[in-house]
Amino acid sequence: MFDRSGTPADSPAHELALGCLEAGIDAAHPRRAVARHCSVDERDGTLTVRDACYDLSAYDSIRLIGGGKAADDLAAAFEELLGDRLSGGVVVTDERTADPDRIDVLEGEHPTPGDGSVAGARAVLNCAAAATDRTLVIGAIAGGGSALLCAPAAGLSAADLQAVTDDLLDAGASIDELNTVRRACSSIKGGGLAAAAKPATTVGILVSDVVGGDPSIIASGPTVPTETDPDAALAVLARYGVDVPAVESFLRGSTPEGPADTDVDTHVVASGRDAIDAAVEHASSRGYRTCVISTRIEGEARAAGRLHAAVAAEAADSGDPVEPPAVILSGGETTVRVTGDGTGGPNGEFALAAAMDLPNPAVLGAVDTDGGDGSTDAAGALVDAGTVDDPAAARAALSDNDSYTFLESRRALLRSGATGTNVNDLRVLVVPA
Repeated sequence: MFDRSGTPADSPAHELALGCLEAGIDAAHPRRAVARHCSVDERDGTLTVRDACYDLSAYDSIRLIGGGKAADDLAAAFEELLGDRLSGGVVVTDERTADPDRIDVLEGEHPTPGDGSVAGARAVLNCAAAATDRTLVIGAIAGGGSALLCAPAAGLSAADLQAVTDDLLDAGASIDELNTVRRACSSIKGGGLAAAAKPATTVGILVSDVVGGDPSIIASGPTVPTETDPDAALAVLARYGVDVPAVESFLRGSTPEGPADTDVDTHVVASGRDAIDAAVEHASSRGYRTCVISTRIEGEARAAGRLHAAVAAEAADSGDPVEPPAVILSGGETTVRVTGDGTGGPNGEFALAAAMDLPNPAVLGAVDTDGGDGSTDAAGALVDAGTVDDPAAARAALSDNDSYTFLESRRALLRSGATGTNVNDLRVLVVPA
């Protein structure tokens, strides 16, 4: 999975960290998630998703629509599951990793929406609007869908949403905060897609990239009827000092709206917990003790990185919270407040800050499970105590948000390309005996 040509795995600890990362990403892939949680009984034509059953004979057609970084792989997995029963559909992603025959796969822009995101959202909404009361609509929704499905509310433009998205990302806003604003400024989010498909039966199949897995936050909840709160969105803009006049004017002129009047069954089939559990299993099979700090680590990336280095030092010194040889794991989604002009992403900053304090011979791998750390071509990094041979240069890189350049020069970046899934960040900290 990872291109190891630039990052030599020069110890068993490095190999183990990479193995845990790869096992975690693979376990969270849509094809595996659909195989775990979905099935079709050919005897009676029943689709089962987790503990819910759907009589396929009750529908004249089955359409799959949606968006997100894993949407095309979800589409391919359901095409394999349903076969000729699947009538068609359309999904929007940013980089194709699957090529289903019956579903149109369109490409949009991420993390900032663009023309492709607008055209993709329009196509998805049109497909939803063609559904009838004899249609089963499968909403394939994954992280990244907030940008990839861009349908500005009346009075706003795609440029307005681009500007507010960029400013909030640079300010270090959390995904929850960002999506509070997006939901209030969109006609497809907060259940808008499900409302467009009414009176069809809509079933949401979600791959979660949000801490805690709240379905209304995943891709801003296009299939999850949710109240829109303009005042909450304005509060987010004020908190980060974001000034986009058109968006602020729109929100001040809006009133809260209740959830769309439509029923949707929602199933989260993959999340960061799946990745963590698979990484734990991989480490345990190699004879290492394991400790999961949390799947909900948020906040400033470099602070979280230093915390993980401190945990490694404590484990090596006292055996707390786990006796070496051990693998310590965490998930979640950290953020970066951009004040410099460098290149990097949250996992790069996390790894570089951790490397400054890691005890020898500990090894840390930190990646975004979608294969893209921020807007870079790296998934993250693999570091150890020897990665930072010039602390002053490392501090300068962090100050300029230039972790990518520093880690590239130390051959510490990990590259995988698009992985076909998106379940937050995954961090693996190996503390040998």
